[in-house]
Amino acid sequence: MANNIYGNTPCFLGAKNISKDKNMNDVDAIIYGVPWEGAVTWGDYTGCELGPKVMRLCSARYSGYLPELDHIDVLEHVKLGDAGDVDVVPADIDETMRRIEEFAGKLFESGKFIIGLGGDHGVTFPIAKSLTNQGKKVGIIHLDAHYDNLPSHNGDQYARCSPFARLYELDAVPNGNIIHTGIHGPRNTPESGRNAKEAGAVTITINDIRAQKDLKAYAKEIYQMASKEVDCVYLSICSDVLDFAFNPGGPVDGNGLTSHELLTLVHEICKLGVAGMDFVEIYPQQDPTQLSAHFATTVILYALAGEILNKSQKNN
Repeated sequence: MANNIYGNTPCFLGAKNISKDKNMNDVDAIIYGVPWEGAVTWGDYTGCELGPKVMRLCSARYSGYLPELDHIDVLEHVKLGDAGDVDVVPADIDETMRRIEEFAGKLFESGKFIIGLGGDHGVTFPIAKSLTNQGKKVGIIHLDAHYDNLPSHNGDQYARCSPFARLYELDAVPNGNIIHTGIHGPRNTPESGRNAKEAGAVTITINDIRAQKDLKAYAKEIYQMASKEVDCVYLSICSDVLDFAFNPGGPVDGNGLTSHELLTLVHEICKLGVAGMDFVEIYPQQDPTQLSAHFATTVILYALAGEILNKSQKNN
């Protein structure tokens, strides 16, 4: 098929294939993949480098129509472009990080809404860094079960457990504008909690979220914390912010968000305006039905529906 991004893999949600010419002029939002699995912090390899491919394959089943969101058809309002995948180098972590930073930076220069498909969570550091390279101060809303802020894993400073340790080191990402949201569970360590507190990052636990009577209003509070005195906000989502009942193809973490809660937060945050987002840590090899990879399409559609409303508000 002419519109396959590679091999038998379609462009995400039928997007225009811009992987060769990178012509972003006639698209409103851009999808790209980061098929990377670096240091594995527990157990065997998860296969998350297959995430971009499988999420694209699953997306072919869906339209852009969301009857529960005032019958919006996202794809009537947004023309998607698929820029393909970052050309990672499995044997060279430093070079891969450089390539991710360069690839994402060129996409952000377009001013479009940019969506990255992971890959492990280590990819968020070079993506966010590429935004700061444009002279922007960046706030980050980090939806995750875990802090991902340990100094390194077996010497790898870019491991999936470390991206926020690297982000704490960037002056252009004020630590007080990093909002660790949905944190829960004993796969965190005491060191992670201390690191966040010492850096001055904000922690919102799962219990903080559950205590809210109005999740939409709370999403606005989270956004206000992330956006204070910065130029833009970036949204990073690890699949394990979801309870494993809603995320069979991701890390095994209970007591997480429901799918409805995650979609509500994503939609409300994107309504307020974000520069881009990533969705990481999908493990296709652990999920024979690919339920988690399928759900990624809905997450991204809710984000795009929020972006549509944000632009509409700006234009009125």
